[in-house]
Amino acid sequence: MNKKTNVLGVLCFGMSLIGFAQQQVDSTKVEQLDEVVITDSRFALKRENSGKSVIKISKVDIERNQGRTVSELINAQSGIEINGSRSNAGQNLGVYARGGRNRQVLVLIDGIQVSDPSQINIEYDFRLLNLNQIESIEIIKGAASTLYGSGAASAVISITTKKADAKKISAVFSSSFGTNQTESDQNYNIADFNNSVALSGTLNKFTYRTAFSNQFSDGLSAAISDTNEKDVYSKYGIDINLGYKFNKDFSLNVYGNFTDTNSEIDGFDSNFSLVDTPDEFNNEQYRFGLSSKFKYRNGSINLNAAYSEYERVFISNFPSIFKSENYVLDIYNKYVFNKMFYTIIGLNAIENKAIFANDVRFNIIDPYANFVYVSDFGLNINAGARLNNHNEYGSHFTYNLNPSFTFKSNNDGYTKLFGSFSTSFITPSLSQLFGNFGANPDLGPEENRTIEVGTEFKLNDNFRVTGLFFNREEKNTVLWLNGGYLNATEDLHARGVEVEVNTTPIEKLSITANYAFTEYKESLARRIPKHKANLQLGYDFSKTTFASLSYQYTHDRFENSFVPLLESFSLVNLYVSHTVLKNKIKFFGGLDNILNEDYEDVPGYVTKGRNVRIGFQLTL
Repeated sequence: MNKKTNVLGVLCFGMSLIGFAQQQVDSTKVEQLDEVVITDSRFALKRENSGKSVIKISKVDIERNQGRTVSELINAQSGIEINGSRSNAGQNLGVYARGGRNRQVLVLIDGIQVSDPSQINIEYDFRLLNLNQIESIEIIKGAASTLYGSGAASAVISITTKKADAKKISAVFSSSFGTNQTESDQNYNIADFNNSVALSGTLNKFTYRTAFSNQFSDGLSAAISDTNEKDVYSKYGIDINLGYKFNKDFSLNVYGNFTDTNSEIDGFDSNFSLVDTPDEFNNEQYRFGLSSKFKYRNGSINLNAAYSEYERVFISNFPSIFKSENYVLDIYNKYVFNKMFYTIIGLNAIENKAIFANDVRFNIIDPYANFVYVSDFGLNINAGARLNNHNEYGSHFTYNLNPSFTFKSNNDGYTKLFGSFSTSFITPSLSQLFGNFGANPDLGPEENRTIEVGTEFKLNDNFRVTGLFFNREEKNTVLWLNGGYLNATEDLHARGVEVEVNTTPIEKLSITANYAFTEYKESLARRIPKHKANLQLGYDFSKTTFASLSYQYTHDRFENSFVPLLESFSLVNLYVSHTVLKNKIKFFGGLDNILNEDYEDVPGYVTKGRNVRIGFQLTL
């Protein structure tokens, strides 16, 4: 039987299984498609007035993916590939958006940049996050350096954490467990455990939220091998957020986070072959910060400030310790002249510090401005500029122009045409400049230019389709060549097409589908699939019972001259949830990789086969 027949059979089988679910009430009704987006402008705009294609992963979407990781959820979105998210829990993650690498993807948590300055690409490790503590995720693709600075070249992933409950005291307990096995070792032993508890509430003007989470995974080796060696992964995290609303115009929040991950990993022998070894990798994160808002007539002054500290320890025959810290300050004034004209003027300051042979650091101070115009006849304009001031590279000017035009229809639908021209600036990392492996202090900064054109058609609340074309030019791309980091001598051009469909063709049935085509004009893109597609069917059997069946296709990927091709693969997953006791208790279960597909995500490293998980969430 061929794979297409297998896939069709599993889809039918999965929908049959779902049909046995009990038909009662579900706390998460299908969300309306007329959503509000924020990240592309920092103002709450109706989607029809946004000039970007924004991916919104809502609270409902997160609740319908309990038991998964942040990287697994983001990996199902169009134009994004998170390499390593299908492997051992301790596997390093590579985040690729529209052909861009980690260094070109910026992560925000509650509106402020997060990154580890000691990482080669100054990236943020998604393994430090727990999906149970996240309220929503917005993703904008394309250059966004005007609003968010260096690194926002191919995408911005904006994560909003959960806030305090409106009640005086609320508690949420969540627990799940399941298998953790490869395609060839289907033993169905329980080897993966996730637990979390959160307490929150509002006492007059004071709000509080504290959460604890832990994860333990066993059963998988990091590297592909013939031995029975298993590599353990464990993580625990603590989050605290305290807020006080002095009056209706002034509020202040302070927060802290500690996360500790420990991974047993595999290394290389004397012939540089990947083998089972007793190596370990430990990663600790400390984050502290505050956010404040002062409202005045027609506007507000907003302050975000954070301090982060990271320590990564590799225990092996070649031990190493990486320590880093950064300070981030972002203060901006939002002003609404009228219902048509919005402005932001702000200052963003960052200091990154890392310890290699010596303490090294750089700082960036950026003034920026952004303007949004929303007309009453369909024209919308989002435009802005930023002056990036780097202590090593001087000043660089970035800007964006993002017009769109919306044709309204009589049934609350619309047709939107949009385009953008944006530039971005990416500084080399401290590791690339001064690190222990191939450092080059003479590296120049990378500059990107992105052009995007597209259209979005919304028939009504039950149907929306978006299509776009993008082209990104990279100058001075930082590459690893001949044992060190160098700037590319020729410009690179990434281009592609993305299509997204959201529809509810019949009551209770929701369908989400997306497709992305991505390629570099001059060369093969390492670990980036040229074609990638996702399909999810969701069905509300009743107000309490929901089920979804998802399919993902990932095309061939180039690796290197030694491993020229990673073959394409398809994954099918099933998810079911059911709530009882007036939505106080939710039970959920998942069956991933139903076909038990044998594939390779990262060369030489294990990938997951068919796996089962079940769990519950109790809300008091």
